Amino acid sequence: MKPLAILKTTITLLFFQQTFSQETKKETAQPQYTIENCVNHFELEKATKTKVGYQYWFGDKNFTQENTLKMSIVEPGKSTHAPHHHVEEEFFYILEGTAEFYLDGKTKTAGPNTSFYCPSNMEHGIKNAGTTDLKYLVIKKDLR
Repeated sequence: MKPLAILKTTITLLFFQQTFSQETKKETAQPQYTIENCVNHFELEKATKTKVGYQYWFGDKNFTQENTLKMSIVEPGKSTHAPHHHVEEEFFYILEGTAEFYLDGKTKTAGPNTSFYCPSNMEHGIKNAGTTDLKYLVIKKDLR
């Protein structure tokens, strides 16, 4: 076979290989939901250690179809991150401790059984304003 013919054949094979591989990509399979994996009891040994405490995902974006639920525990005087914003709206629900909630330049301090709402794209943050661990839930819609 002549070099030009080999080159044409190689290019043709690469073209078809690339085209075929793009057409056969599989989408990520949705999880199969059962009573066993739809009930999630908090277990400290399954929590993820952070710089300021730990977090536990009850439902993350890889499992749920739309919403996430996370529990964060933050040491006194610390926050998980600086004030920020994102397109997803978000709820915080205080379980234990004292939280300082920052929203659009203002702060509010509150304790257990209080919720804080963060509208889409508004700068917000939460930190532990108390002397004991702050424990709160984070509920957010997953915009895939």
